[in-house]
Amino acid sequence: MTDNISRESIPADPTERMNWFFNRVTKELKIWLLVDEHGSVLLTADDEDCVPVWPTQSCAEQWATEEWEGFTTEAISVSKWKSRWTMGLEEDDLSVIVFPDQQGEGIVLYPEEFEFELTKRESKRR
Repeated sequence: MTDNISRESIPADPTERMNWFFNRVTKELKIWLLVDEHGSVLLTADDEDCVPVWPTQSCAEQWATEEWEGFTTEAISVSKWKSRWTMGLEEDDLSVIVFPDQQGEGIVLYPEEFEFELTKRESKRR
């Protein structure tokens, strides 16, 4: 992996991984997605259709295999996320799965919950 992150340093626990995600994202101010010409990858978790998000490009790239081979990574700035993505996901009735592991396990948040966590943690960084 690039980004100076080893697989061993990534927490296995979904809640710890979510905290790690928000710490990294509020520092770098980027959220990483996997996309193709049709849009973002979608996962189904807890009976919710979810957009998976990752804290780094290399973490997202690990998912661009098998059924998602051909998808590319895309960075979304935190400000763009707040101005467009939260509302767009709500309108499309989609949730966010935060930093899923290789088995697709992660914390599922509604878009407004995700933005609330982003904003709360950003204010702690200041």
